[in-house]
Amino acid sequence: MASSTADPVIVAARRTPIGTRGRSLRSVTVEQLAAPVIRALVDDGADALGGRRPVADVVLGNCMGPGGNPARVAALAAGLGSGVPGMTVDRQCGSGLAAIVEAATAVRAGDERMRVAGGVESASTAPVRSIDGVAYERAPFAPQGTPDPDMTLAADDLARAFGLSRERQDAYTARSHRRARVAVDRGAFDEELVPLAALAVDDAITAVGANPADGANDTASIAVERLLPRFPPLFDGGSVTAGNSCRVNDGAAAALIVPGRVRGDAPGLALRAHATVGCDPALPGLGAAPAIAAALDRSGHRLADVAAFEIVEAFAAQLLAVLTELGLPDTDARVCADGGALALGHPWGASGAVSVVRLFSRLVRAGAPAGTVGVAAASIGGGMGVAAVFEVVR
Repeated sequence: MASSTADPVIVAARRTPIGTRGRSLRSVTVEQLAAPVIRALVDDGADALGGRRPVADVVLGNCMGPGGNPARVAALAAGLGSGVPGMTVDRQCGSGLAAIVEAATAVRAGDERMRVAGGVESASTAPVRSIDGVAYERAPFAPQGTPDPDMTLAADDLARAFGLSRERQDAYTARSHRRARVAVDRGAFDEELVPLAALAVDDAITAVGANPADGANDTASIAVERLLPRFPPLFDGGSVTAGNSCRVNDGAAAALIVPGRVRGDAPGLALRAHATVGCDPALPGLGAAPAIAAALDRSGHRLADVAAFEIVEAFAAQLLAVLTELGLPDTDARVCADGGALALGHPWGASGAVSVVRLFSRLVRAGAPAGTVGVAAASIGGGMGVAAVFEVVR
């Protein structure tokens, strides 16, 4: 796809630290998670664009509530003023990326004002939902009579369908944790994080008061990696474990989007193409693969052209199945180079936006030359996938 000055460009991208449900961010509501990110983006935008510009809309993905349009509540909490609307998007684990695509579509249509888009999830404060007094974990992803497996069981089925061994899943998980620790050590996350009062860094990579015999500098991430072989399978005869699955998390992430014609000389990520697809609801974890293929086809790029992939790591089995379907090796250094959701956490409605923030840091903040291509993608419950192709502009 040829570039255009109308192409939406992300000129700033930020996220909160990711907290594990019930821990550091356990009492922080969705608007309290999202509002500091929105404020940081508006400030970043003023710096990048040479002054403050009006915000047209705030679009946020969210899966678990509390309802009441969290995007509008967060926009008000961020102090944007009563004239700035908000819209909340639910495309499950792809919600954050879907929100960015939605906002970018409005920018491409000709609105010159900037938009804030991303996702937020507070699993810790999400309300208990019930029907006739009976609580349930999630709403159906498919109608009665259509496969609608729990995501963990779906990951186990995917591992079986693709012949993914327990050892292979654990090896990928360990690699994600190691990459994240190396990234923390070199400060790879520092510029993208908006610290909250309760948390300054992702809590899965912080010190956890380990047994002194294991070393004073042990971390949650190291502990998980060391214990991977000891986790029992979650299903009889299966290979998915709590160790090679993501955690349940709290966090927010968003991007500031402007038309290419008004970005000036601000560096950023131009959205060149995107795709949202459906797939077999019995194997929903595979959805990112056809979405990536479709988005690359629309942008005119090949897999070999991509310098950085950020694919939401809900389960090692799910990520490995996507890589296998795409024909990429497990060890591809371009995929989640600083660790992914297996290490950092998976705040469902925010994770797709976290992927875009990570691309922004890996490419724009790191100084990648103009024309460098990155891909963000997520598989989605119910049998869907979403992907977007970005190109560095300077």
